[in-house]
Amino acid sequence: MVRSIDVFGLLAYCGFIYWLSDQPSLPAPMWFAGQDKLYHSGAYFILAVLAWRGFRTFVQPPIILAVASIAFSSLYGLSDEWHQSFVPGRSSDSMDWVADTLGASLAALLLFRFGAKMPF
Repeated sequence: MVRSIDVFGLLAYCGFIYWLSDQPSLPAPMWFAGQDKLYHSGAYFILAVLAWRGFRTFVQPPIILAVASIAFSSLYGLSDEWHQSFVPGRSSDSMDWVADTLGASLAALLLFRFGAKMPF
């Protein structure tokens, strides 16, 4: 059975990321160089968890589910960087995409390794 709340959560979070990317600037405090990479990793960690939850009805083997969650999140991160290249005041950075993919990979690794023991 498809859990529509999981799919809706994934789509809503994708919309939230898109909205953030469409802003000319974000008022996030920067205390050290590269801190934005932590923001990217955290945001895409969450995206991968939501992708895992949204895809788990359609994709059964956990290893394939992990790969699908990483691939979706990474491709969404890539499209997000491309989108930002058109937003005045924003720029596209390949290292942001790497941080997105690393955050998503960490989430999928934890979900694959610990599965049902994870609180999310």
